Amino acid sequence: MRLTCMFSFILLFGAAGLVVFIHLQDPEEIVHQQTPGIKYNMGFQQPKKDCISSNNQDGRLRKNTADGVATVKRSGSLPLSANVPTKLQSADRRQSSIMFAMKEQQQKGEEINSMRLHKRRRRFVIKKSPILISMNSSALSLPTLKSEDRNNNKWKSLYQIQRERKRIMRETCSKYKSNNRRIITPYHVSRIFVEDKYRVLYCEVPKAGCSNWKRVLMVLNGLASSTKDIQHNTVHYGNYLKKLDGFDRKGIYHRLNTYTKMLFIREPFEKLVSAFRDKFEHPNNYYHPVFGKAIISRYRVNATKEALRTGSGVKFKEFIQYLLDVHRPVGMDIHWDHVNRLCSPCLVDYDFVGKFESMEEDANFFLHLIGAPQNLTFPKFKDRHSNDERTTTKITQQYFAQLSPSQRQRSYDFYYMDYLMFNYSKPFEDLY
Repeated sequence: MRLTCMFSFILLFGAAGLVVFIHLQDPEEIVHQQTPGIKYNMGFQQPKKDCISSNNQDGRLRKNTADGVATVKRSGSLPLSANVPTKLQSADRRQSSIMFAMKEQQQKGEEINSMRLHKRRRRFVIKKSPILISMNSSALSLPTLKSEDRNNNKWKSLYQIQRERKRIMRETCSKYKSNNRRIITPYHVSRIFVEDKYRVLYCEVPKAGCSNWKRVLMVLNGLASSTKDIQHNTVHYGNYLKKLDGFDRKGIYHRLNTYTKMLFIREPFEKLVSAFRDKFEHPNNYYHPVFGKAIISRYRVNATKEALRTGSGVKFKEFIQYLLDVHRPVGMDIHWDHVNRLCSPCLVDYDFVGKFESMEEDANFFLHLIGAPQNLTFPKFKDRHSNDERTTTKITQQYFAQLSPSQRQRSYDFYYMDYLMFNYSKPFEDLY
């Protein structure tokens, strides 16, 4: 009984103390002790509307704050409100001003960071950007005939042939390639050799007389007195000739716009068979272990250990299987790649387009146009496998006769752009 009375007395005393504490507490201090995120001045807020930008809201907030400051300066006291206590109104204005200042500072910081990021990106783009050149940037559409040559029917005929080849090439590019703006990177000019003395740029197309053309460039550059004095290994491994991608951006741009740019091409199937005969039908310490082993391993059924070990004896049909396979066991090689990809004729505006089939005539006409020494003519000799017969149309047809009609068609499709761009006719009647 006594314990119950004592417990009741303690509860009553505690309740009375709490009531006295609440009664003595200032109501304004209770408001300021609320959580900062909760606002009690709802009468000041405007209804929210859709599609109003943050800039408009910031401007309205800035205007209200400025008006409030002006009123204080004029009257020396804050304007009264019938619904909200004066101190609460002042606290809300201070809070609004602080929030606005913080938001404005944050926006300035974001703008500064954005500007710094933009400058960094712009510096990166300027440093890494490729060369932008218009479609017909070349200052030399074709070297003009000298006055004494204009009455020469041979030169006039060859000149018209060049104009027609360039026309077909440009029309093909316009039809199948986007040519409004073009981007030339060092990769696109990596196969172009430079001869500065006679201002010549030559794009190397393997199996289209490239070895002898390099000999001619070396003679033009004064590195040799005669093309006959230059050995095959000196031509390909001597590094005597400069490549266009070895120059800086300004050097590349200058030469593309002022030098005479030329390339020589060859009938695609004939060029392909010539490459196959050269690389796979003769001993070769690179193409046999690198390409031959991979081709035999993938496409030959019951291959012998010797063939798998050496990579020798690749058959033409196996080689074509490799060429047409989208998942090749080994990559592409320049000797059977597209001319369209080697020399980028839709990006680089070549001034002279020669053909292997009319090599002697075209080459000597080009040397005449650039003013080369009269005793310099294009060499006729074959310095590799000189005892073998040159790959001709007849030999090419014999190799392609080993393939099925489907393989021949797919091979034609593979080189279709080269056939179209350089105006070669279909090599077989059943192709479409």
